[in-house]
Amino acid sequence: AAHSRRRRADRCWCYRMSQQTPVIDLELARSVLETEAAAILGLRDTLGASFEQAVRLLLDCRGRVIVTGMGKSGIVCRKIAATLASTGTPAFFLHPAEAVHGDLGVIQADDVVIAMSYSGETEELTRVLETIKRLGAGLIAITGDDRSTLAQAADVVLDCHVSEEACPMNLVPTASTTAALAMGDALAMTVLVDKGFKPEDFATLHPAGKHGKRLMRVESLMHAGAQCPTVSAATSMRDVIYEMSSKGLGMTAVVDADGALLGIITDGDLRRQMEEAKKRAEDDRRGRGPADSWTDRSAYERCITRGLPGAMMPGFYNHNYQILQTPDLVAIHVEMIHDARLVPIDRPGTTAKQAPLPPTIRQWMGSSR
Repeated sequence: AAHSRRRRADRCWCYRMSQQTPVIDLELARSVLETEAAAILGLRDTLGASFEQAVRLLLDCRGRVIVTGMGKSGIVCRKIAATLASTGTPAFFLHPAEAVHGDLGVIQADDVVIAMSYSGETEELTRVLETIKRLGAGLIAITGDDRSTLAQAADVVLDCHVSEEACPMNLVPTASTTAALAMGDALAMTVLVDKGFKPEDFATLHPAGKHGKRLMRVESLMHAGAQCPTVSAATSMRDVIYEMSSKGLGMTAVVDADGALLGIITDGDLRRQMEEAKKRAEDDRRGRGPADSWTDRSAYERCITRGLPGAMMPGFYNHNYQILQTPDLVAIHVEMIHDARLVPIDRPGTTAKQAPLPPTIRQWMGSSR
């Protein structure tokens, strides 16, 4: 019985130990960040003539920039290649192991190769050096040993030596890979500036994501030409409904004979006019006034004016629509159609408020006048 109790007690102790929360060493985490930050800052004093030579080699490159490395260095190389490509320098990653099995054929004489190895003695990488030199391609080495095989074969050597890794065992590539990545970014950003790379160029190469949307051109946002629902001032409301439905924007522009914008009509206006017509019909049946068939009215009578010069027509101003006009184009940017709030502008004491346009749209309007 005593033995059984001891066994149960041992099992309970083991269970309690297994349920204990491990202690997180925050000081170790802080030390890792400090070590890697120091590794990056230590590169500042190494920048000099070799870095300038590497930048000139990239600027003068008439082919592609090929970035290669193994293991953790290879992962860093992929990021450097992506950064170069997105900033106007044609670049891609080449795996050294695949290179020696036929992919070396992608390297041409007018290319520049950036090879990364902290030791400078990675076997898969050193095996491709002879071919690179025989083809006549430029070679930039990013390494922690300027006396290594890689450094001796390179045209330019960028020293990324670090005093220690952030790993407590000083084994896992941490500070060294961070320093190499920072060196690659320094190269890419310096080349970017020297090439005169602009935000417009970045938008061309990066059309998706948050940056792409922020830099998107107005013409990419607008509906224009045949896509823009347009009716004349004399168009009947029945034809207005057909035009709105066929273009699928929930509204239509009303223009005069010269194509100048008079105003807009939205699906919300149609719903309100239907309710008004129903109410007037009920009032007429009760003897309160004549019935008014809104579908027989012209588009001009029911248009919503934007408050543009010469377009202050009786009607409504809708702050959710932004209408741009040039001599040859009426373009409409529609937002929040189904939550449109209309403010009367033809009542005494009521004025139309101009809705602020996005900066890029405002700039476009100013340049088109």
